[in-house]
Amino acid sequence: MTVVHPISRAWITTGGTGAQNYDEFADDAEITEIISANPHSALAIEMPHRAPGSVGRAFLDCLPDAAERLAEEKADGSYTPAEQVVVLYRISAPGEPAAYGLWAMVDTDQISTSADEPGLVIRNEDVFIAKVRERVALAEALQTLLSPVLLLQTGKGEELHAALAAATEAAGVPAATDVDQSGRTHAIWIVPAGPRQDELTALAGGGELVVADGNHRSLAAQTGGLSRFLAVVTTPASVAIQPYNRLVAELPVEDLVGQLTAAGARVEELPRAAAIPAKGTVELYAHGKSYAVVLPPAEDGSVVDNLDHALVERVLLRDALGLDPGDKRISYVGGDYPAEWLRGEVDAGRAELAVLIAPVTVDDFVAVNLARQKLPRKSTWFTPKARGGLVLAQLD
Repeated sequence: MTVVHPISRAWITTGGTGAQNYDEFADDAEITEIISANPHSALAIEMPHRAPGSVGRAFLDCLPDAAERLAEEKADGSYTPAEQVVVLYRISAPGEPAAYGLWAMVDTDQISTSADEPGLVIRNEDVFIAKVRERVALAEALQTLLSPVLLLQTGKGEELHAALAAATEAAGVPAATDVDQSGRTHAIWIVPAGPRQDELTALAGGGELVVADGNHRSLAAQTGGLSRFLAVVTTPASVAIQPYNRLVAELPVEDLVGQLTAAGARVEELPRAAAIPAKGTVELYAHGKSYAVVLPPAEDGSVVDNLDHALVERVLLRDALGLDPGDKRISYVGGDYPAEWLRGEVDAGRAELAVLIAPVTVDDFVAVNLARQKLPRKSTWFTPKARGGLVLAQLD
């Protein structure tokens, strides 16, 4: 019995609605710019308080606007309905191997967040509860899910990858395509009920599924009492992990190097900054200078305790700066923004400290999750990301 199921009532884009997910932005002003350029972008529905004319209003106050936009787009042909379908997904770009996935619904009661909690869907990363509440409220207002949770199939990954590649190759012309901000083409094909659908859902649910992207959305499904949530099930061969860095505004200490040294770190000023620091070394940029910092490991700590992201939370943020990782002065900046952009934010005075961290490997990520250990929040920036607004799941 698979935990992956067809979408009972789907809405499939006819083009022009695809969007980055709501949590992929370092600056909310970018969301407003995207919606201004493309009012049909799913961001106008997912982030209605960032739409032109609504900036400054509370998220909850803008939910009626989101519902109205969605109803209009369903009525004007931006989406076409389908029932009892799964959707093939391919992301491609010149010079890159193709990434594959399957849009489907997954059983919420299979989510496991600890070793003593049964379930085939593993989520082990801290979240921001305010974001979860917003996702719950949006789903309740729309009765529709617009963005998928990205799940890695760890048990049947190779078989699923081969099956999805063969299925897309034989599927003919896509139902729709969409080009993202990095130039990747996202293509989808509808798979109706039948043997092919049964084969794909069985493979997609054939082993433990790890939440790669969408920790807030999966928790929102639980909190909101949804029996199933919208997901793209993909394979380890389809993804890579990019750096997930931090910016700190209003630096609470004057002597950063001194505070780090007092916390047990080794600090060395760099004559030239790197794009991505080596594993085990964190790079900091402040006051026009770059530093290589080796943070002290936790004695007798687990593998997770001594990941670079965990050391940044514990030693740099808490011990040296006196900040909780959820402090509003900390911005979490994904891999779409290069190191030069982060340093530019500091030089422009919009932040006081840039923290560059080596990315977690896919193998380490899967191993940590299968061991039911918890990663620090915002540790992994998976690419390519599943695009929101291509396939919707109606909940009623």
